[in-house]
Amino acid sequence: MCCCGLEMSRRQWLYTSLMASAAALLTPVTGRAQDNPAVQALLRDTISIDLHSHAAGIIFNSPADSTLADGMKKGGMSAVCLASVPDGPVLGRLPSGSTGAVRQPKPGELYRYHKSRLDWMDELAAKHGVRRVLTLSDLKDAHANGQPAVILDIEGCDFLDGKLDRLEEAYRRGVRVVQLVHYIANDVGDFQTGDVQHNGLSSFGAQVIRELNRLGVVVDVAHCTEAMTRQAAKVTTRPLLLSHTALAGSNAMGKTPLAPRQVTPDHARAVAETGGVIALWHFFPSLERYVDGIRELVDVVGVEHVGIGTDQQKAPGTVQNYGRLPQLVATMLGKGFTPDETGKILGGNAARVFAKATGAA
Repeated sequence: MCCCGLEMSRRQWLYTSLMASAAALLTPVTGRAQDNPAVQALLRDTISIDLHSHAAGIIFNSPADSTLADGMKKGGMSAVCLASVPDGPVLGRLPSGSTGAVRQPKPGELYRYHKSRLDWMDELAAKHGVRRVLTLSDLKDAHANGQPAVILDIEGCDFLDGKLDRLEEAYRRGVRVVQLVHYIANDVGDFQTGDVQHNGLSSFGAQVIRELNRLGVVVDVAHCTEAMTRQAAKVTTRPLLLSHTALAGSNAMGKTPLAPRQVTPDHARAVAETGGVIALWHFFPSLERYVDGIRELVDVVGVEHVGIGTDQQKAPGTVQNYGRLPQLVATMLGKGFTPDETGKILGGNAARVFAKATGAA
């Protein structure tokens, strides 16, 4: 019952499940979205990218199989930033109801777990129908050939243990997105739902960003405090990504236990000013409301700086499987986004950030 790392009560989880299920039944789509020529043209011509996904929970210690590839093919999703969670073994529900470390990790535990999930991703790419992409050229080629693509993503630098060279090791294993913090204290910086320890970004965290810039890895500031994000924006020489969030007080999202993980308009603007992208998770009551949430972000940072980062996991949302992607596109077009705007949000903006971070543009 984990939603973007924030633990929900059983009642909250059941409520969210019912809302998402109702949304799937009630979302109006004119005809079959899969048969809509405008929708199909967009999906054909756009490299669509989910900027943060756990593949509906598949990555959490499940056997690797073709479920992800099959779902991506069904809906026309080009690429997924598939996120591993190094601090996963020590996370649990705290007395407050939120998620955090319930014990101290054993020496080397999180690093070993991190490597085991990279092994899992190796198997996924080798045997189960997804193509691992390392460059913009790979991404374009995969899309042109209809191959579901995976961009390896690490959610939190908790595997580093102060060792900067582990970033290059991860890069050589194919990782192309690294999130700085998650849900336990580390030596990189402060996370939104934790105690302030570094007053933002630590000096080691600045080194981490510079090394990721050098390697050509996208720096993801999801879960970072606003202070840390602002400091990261001053250090980075490449666009930042904030891969899964929503605006604070979002009318479209409504009351939510995820409020501590939302961001203020100024927080979002700090990312946009680097040329980066803020991506919206899918924990909304319906696709219409999800698109309203996209509009809220566009009104704050502009259409060039908004993307999709569903944060798909076991907790349900409005794009719980990629077969719903055509319906999302149809809803965006139906609610006033132009085809060009929709294409940018669906993946064009993300591809730009990926290209600039990896040195392809």
